[in-house]
Amino acid sequence: MTASTTTGPARGQFSSETSSSGQWVRQGNRFTDRITRDSTSAPGEGPDEHGRWPVEAGRYRLVVCLACPWAHRSLIVRGLLGLQDAISLAVVDPIRDERGWRFTLDPDGRDPVLGIAYLSEAYLFTDPDYEGRVTVPCIVDTVTGRVVTNDYPQITLDLSTEWVDHHRPGADGQVPDLWPAGERDEMQPLIDEIYADVNNGVYRCGFATSQEAYDEAFDRLFARLDVLEARLADRRFLMGDEPREVDVRLFTTLVRFDAAYHGHFKCNRSKLTEMPNLWRYARELYRRPGWGETVDFDHIKRHYYATHEQINPTRIVPKGPDTSVWLAD
Repeated sequence: MTASTTTGPARGQFSSETSSSGQWVRQGNRFTDRITRDSTSAPGEGPDEHGRWPVEAGRYRLVVCLACPWAHRSLIVRGLLGLQDAISLAVVDPIRDERGWRFTLDPDGRDPVLGIAYLSEAYLFTDPDYEGRVTVPCIVDTVTGRVVTNDYPQITLDLSTEWVDHHRPGADGQVPDLWPAGERDEMQPLIDEIYADVNNGVYRCGFATSQEAYDEAFDRLFARLDVLEARLADRRFLMGDEPREVDVRLFTTLVRFDAAYHGHFKCNRSKLTEMPNLWRYARELYRRPGWGETVDFDHIKRHYYATHEQINPTRIVPKGPDTSVWLAD
């Protein structure tokens, strides 16, 4: 794979994703191939005619940032399903520069498997004309150096449904069913609502450039959180007694709420700690094996406060909040 350092469009920033009315409009996912059991490609080959890559343990590398909620989802699901040995992991620095995500946490500033210094190198190797923002999570093929997918909603679903031959039970001897077929019709609308109003809603608050756009996003965010607060009044998790895919998706926003979104993104009607049912729910998930140990509050705070210069030009990272409350009795 040929390394490339671009001096073109800023691959870590967001200016092109703001509408003329000041609303935040997230860019689409550029790479949407999938890794599936029904791929007709042989081991070691690229995608088949339908964009399906073959499932192969040890072949693919999941690239994440510990600060990013979208990447955090795939990290949790990979761990819960016991896929650590099947899919290797690369972690980028929480601080982006103008070329985007950097492998500065690795020796010599390069990913030891992919051999690249910037994730943008893999993007441009796959699509030399790509001019969008480089995003995590993404899965890179270590055989060709190409990006297979940065389609974060589909990545976690495929880990549950396409990698089943490589699932490994947890400490309790069980592999969790995060995407049970019998619950999908109820779960998908809930996932869609949470994405629109909460997962993406906090960004729509934070990156709004007009009062009207901010007010609309703020109202939708807290209206949805109120609905979820009521839903959790009589149930342990969003679908019942066991966590599901939808809980993974909500948790990664909630765990960042007080540390980043409440202040940095101006989502300040209420703190998570002031919403009793959501706070109980988030803390229970945090304390479960495979959840809390994937959270890095230092990376979260440094990324949000030191990367979004248009929101926090001083790049001062706040000392609070006290994260010990997640484990306090």
